[in-house]
Amino acid sequence: MNLFQWFVFFIGLQLIHFLATYKLYVKAGYKAWQAVVPVYNAVILMKIIRRSPYWVILLFIPIINLIMFPVVWVELLRNFGRTKPYESYVTVFSLGFYLFLVGHDNQSNYQTEDDLKKQKKTSEWVSSILFAVVAATLVHTYFMQPYAIPTGSLERTLRIGDFLLVSKFHYGARVPMTTVAAPMVHDTLPLVRTRSYLKKPQLPYLRLPGFQSVKKNDIVVFSWPADTVRQFFVAEKGVKKPIDKKSNYVKRCVGTPGDTLEIIDGFVHINGKQLQLSDRAKPMYDHTVYARKGVSSRWLEAIEAEGYTRTFRAEQLNQTQYNAMTPYLLGMSQNENYIELVTAAQGIPSAVLRQNRISLKEITTQEREVNLTDQMYQKLIGQEGVDSVIKKLQPKGVLGYNIFPQTPDQYQWNNDQLGPLFIPKRGSSITLNEKTYPLYKKIIREYEHNTLSKEGDSFLLNGEKATSYTFKMDYYWMMGDNRHHSEDSRTWGFVPEDHIVGKPVFIWMSWDNFNQGLFSWKGRWDRFFTTVNGKGEPVSYFWAFIFALGLYYLYSKFVHRKFFEYLKSKTNK
Repeated sequence: MNLFQWFVFFIGLQLIHFLATYKLYVKAGYKAWQAVVPVYNAVILMKIIRRSPYWVILLFIPIINLIMFPVVWVELLRNFGRTKPYESYVTVFSLGFYLFLVGHDNQSNYQTEDDLKKQKKTSEWVSSILFAVVAATLVHTYFMQPYAIPTGSLERTLRIGDFLLVSKFHYGARVPMTTVAAPMVHDTLPLVRTRSYLKKPQLPYLRLPGFQSVKKNDIVVFSWPADTVRQFFVAEKGVKKPIDKKSNYVKRCVGTPGDTLEIIDGFVHINGKQLQLSDRAKPMYDHTVYARKGVSSRWLEAIEAEGYTRTFRAEQLNQTQYNAMTPYLLGMSQNENYIELVTAAQGIPSAVLRQNRISLKEITTQEREVNLTDQMYQKLIGQEGVDSVIKKLQPKGVLGYNIFPQTPDQYQWNNDQLGPLFIPKRGSSITLNEKTYPLYKKIIREYEHNTLSKEGDSFLLNGEKATSYTFKMDYYWMMGDNRHHSEDSRTWGFVPEDHIVGKPVFIWMSWDNFNQGLFSWKGRWDRFFTTVNGKGEPVSYFWAFIFALGLYYLYSKFVHRKFFEYLKSKTNK
């Protein structure tokens, strides 16, 4: 919607408000014209419902206002003696149009303070619950949002099953562009699994002031630029979503506006120098481990490695035994003499083997592929019997799978060898030519809403010949620390500034087996109540919190209560 359309929409709302409420204004002792003046009518309305004039501000905050309207409607009913529960529900579900009937009903009279005290508590409960939702939505939308890590792209810096608190105010909260949406949910309504928002009307991009900008090495939550799915983890094509309703991703920012970025042998270089990662970054790469006498799984378990497979051999299995192991199998092959079973690193639980009287022998091969951090590498190479541990890197000039900008005839890049390329900065310009066109065409067309086409050796920008382009926004390059198992900017390119959501600051809980169902969760207690950023290894404050909570309980239960009982006894005397 353009500004004129928004103006017409706003005036239309004011007209509907006037027709629905002007008689209520009159009954409350005000003039009818006071119901039609924008903003001023809201101030008077707060006086009528006996609420703070600061509530007016909440009526103009996107998303929050959607919840505030029902709160105000219910409060209006209560102040005019309409306390029956069904009337509150009818008003909310009729989007306030029930107020037309209330205003023209001669039995609806403005209540005095004494009248309000005599009213039943039901309507108060309704408005209190609604306002609690308002407060929670305000915090969720503009200050702090919970987020769970569903994938391993940042292992082991952030782990699958880490529950984060994401700060919206560090970079400045992004004002919701989608104006009509369900509160406290993202793109999908729970249970019914349908879209939680209306695509129109849309507000233009606006970000509130923050106290810092996105910096290199920051872990950032952002709207996934390539999102075309309605539900996360459910493959679907052709779904177009508003920016603020795209799936949330979390990666590390390794390139900021104005940088020239290059990946050499798996390491990020910025402006010709290797990027030094933060203390808590734990980048991972696939390695080939070789041992002449076989690579033992015990070695890998000792260094807490994950992401490798195990192969077991069984002489024979009945159907019951096979069914018991099926949830843990990645593959199976069979010949005349034995059966080979492939599992993840966890193998098959010993309890399952005992209960079903299954006998397995693990096959130890001379070579195994394992995903390792530098710390794991150092531990593994020191193991007696390990002959070599070699990082798996794709050589320069070899085309990787699904690598930005998806033009193999021009850019033979891969996950370990990419660039150099310039990261656009607001106000910076590039020359339009054969080399820059595939790198920046998506920015020019999709993110900055221009038409761009190529005709022979010339480029048409918005229908006119152009030799250069000046960027309107800042852009970032995001990558996962799990370098060989992360879909990131190496696949879908730059992240625009209007896609930035916030900065993870706190891990409030962390669970193993997160994707295996709630009853399989196991607490990683050393990660509870830890900070995301900072120097050195994170320190858990969970038990300190539990201790402080216990002290508070004892204080409120005994000391605080007895103190007030003492004061009350003295007052009565």
